[in-house]
Amino acid sequence: MSGPGYTRRRRGGGFQIVDADGKTVTDKEVRQRVTELVIPPAWTDVWIAPHAHGHIQATGVDAAGRRQYRYHDDWHTQQGRVKFREMEEFAAGLPALRDVVQSDLDAGGTERDRILAAMVRLLDLGFFRIGSEDYAEQNGSYGLSTMLREHIAVRGDAVIFDYPAKSGQRRVQQVVDAEVTDLICTLKKRRGGSDQLFAYKDGRRWQDVRSAQLNDYIKDRSGGDGSAKDFRTWGATVLCAVSLGVGDLTPPARRRRGATAAARKKVQVQAIREVARYLGNTPAVCRRSYVDPRVLDRHAAGQTIADEALEALGDRPAAGPVPAIVEQSVLELLGTR
Repeated sequence: MSGPGYTRRRRGGGFQIVDADGKTVTDKEVRQRVTELVIPPAWTDVWIAPHAHGHIQATGVDAAGRRQYRYHDDWHTQQGRVKFREMEEFAAGLPALRDVVQSDLDAGGTERDRILAAMVRLLDLGFFRIGSEDYAEQNGSYGLSTMLREHIAVRGDAVIFDYPAKSGQRRVQQVVDAEVTDLICTLKKRRGGSDQLFAYKDGRRWQDVRSAQLNDYIKDRSGGDGSAKDFRTWGATVLCAVSLGVGDLTPPARRRRGATAAARKKVQVQAIREVARYLGNTPAVCRRSYVDPRVLDRHAAGQTIADEALEALGDRPAAGPVPAIVEQSVLELLGTR
């Protein structure tokens, strides 16, 4: 950032805050605000907003040379509302998108659109991060678009993904879908091309799928502004809503007017932990970034998804699609006022 503001200088085992003239800042409120920003010690070229109300409160360059930001809490709250409203619109259009994906899968072959359709099916079922070519090359961490052939194994109609994900964390995920499994077998055993799993035939050559192509496909086929991350956010929200509903059917938090706030809070903690296990994130990150807070607010007020939706989950394969009635019930829950 440019313009007047504060920065910091190393002093002993910590830092001192200085103004644009290089003078040490002694104002207690400013120092407290900077402390609460929790700016990582490794950041360099740090700029700190001179006022408490600015939506960007601090910037700096991390150890990898990337510009990072600290935002005002109110700005985060507003952005979160916008994100989850957009996710809700995306989810409402999912049935139509799934129909288009199925049509592309039915086309057969290994052309680009069929490969991209299979990847969207996996995003829909598997809580995958999309992945980044730069992260795969520089950090050895992978997502769906950068997965290598060695990262998958096939067991019947199931595909098991075993790979180093973000921050080097090992992820093991299973997806059950006979149609996609057959296609993945073809891609894994293909002759030619790179070690990357997802590639398409372009004439006589194999071309690796790029993450941007996958997001472009989602936008084109949905007719909206959705992206791969929306599948992950929506999946986390649905899973949390289901976990809250199931938890409220289990003593001591059985649904009734007399259920205590403490009992509901315990159910919420357990639900967020379950979502975190599926996503491979911490519970704090899941709650802050992936689960629509309206689901938790409704639960605190005694509202969960419909009993009919929970009953529909009875015969669902562990790694298969979520019944439509469940997703519709979550959308209705989000729309409750």
